[in-house]
Amino acid sequence: MFTDMPLSQLRAHRSDHRDPEGLAAFWDTTLAQARAAGGSTDAVVVPEPTPLTGVDVYDVTFPGFDGQPIKAWLRVPAGAVADAERSGRGLPTVVQFVGYGGGRGEPTENLLFASCGFAHLHMDTRGQGSAWSRGATPDVGTADPDSHSPQFPGVMTRGITSPETSYYRRLFTDAARAVDAARTLAVVDAARVAVYGGSQGGAMAIAAGALVPDVGAVVAHVPFLCDIRRSMTITDEDPFHELVRYLAVHRDAVDAVHRTLDVIDGVGFARRGRAPARFTVGLMDAVVPPSGPFAAHAAWGEYAADRGVEVHKEIEVWPYNGHEGGGPVDEVAAVEFIARHLG
Repeated sequence: MFTDMPLSQLRAHRSDHRDPEGLAAFWDTTLAQARAAGGSTDAVVVPEPTPLTGVDVYDVTFPGFDGQPIKAWLRVPAGAVADAERSGRGLPTVVQFVGYGGGRGEPTENLLFASCGFAHLHMDTRGQGSAWSRGATPDVGTADPDSHSPQFPGVMTRGITSPETSYYRRLFTDAARAVDAARTLAVVDAARVAVYGGSQGGAMAIAAGALVPDVGAVVAHVPFLCDIRRSMTITDEDPFHELVRYLAVHRDAVDAVHRTLDVIDGVGFARRGRAPARFTVGLMDAVVPPSGPFAAHAAWGEYAADRGVEVHKEIEVWPYNGHEGGGPVDEVAAVEFIARHLG
């Protein structure tokens, strides 16, 4: 069934979210600290043996939040690394982020972008990667990683009483640093990098598109963590409902949790966006109520528009789909959108 407002109201919906004081400074400082902690160290890239003949795969480790090591797969058309090193010309690149509970998966999965001629950096998700695809990145640095290894969800309330300790402060910083890491690779054209993801990965694409404003395109399928205060009160589905269950016990933490959620809300990030952006939404989505993606789409590029800069944005509506959205149709549309805007 439809899970939110009628479509006409969704198209007119604007979030009640207000950016907390110091929001831009908080994220700019966080990212600057992460870059300083990671130093000038480039990503470590190691060839990964696979039976694939048309795609080469590399295991990548790069410095994320606080310089902590984050894993990724790099997939490229066969021979592309040697070609780039010889010619000095890199490929248009997609940095992809993963949905809730998942990790970077297996090296032979997710071959679409590399098969279409892109370099594809598929970032692992710290401390997740155990629900539906495997991960390899703990939610700490190198000290005692086994006690913080990828686990079954959820992480919504990890560090939730403070923006400084919030899990999503670390994860969103990792996402921005993944873009930085991609740009150090010889096979990547640093001027042509897009960010892409669905659900939690869509939230990360929105965040990375704000924190690294010169990315070439942003694609956010059924993005999670947008218009959070509203979304968590109109669905009983996880992951949003993890917040509800937490606050039902921690009754004295409501104000602190709300302050943290306001700092990680995708609407606040969307206002800072400047790149061409594509959103999708399923009107029968009970996991991510449709008003969240619509709110982020409406907010995208607001600050640029205030300065007279026109920002391209679009939203694809799937009336009879849930959290899967357009599925493979969305994936092909993402390839076309990114190719069009990266040139």
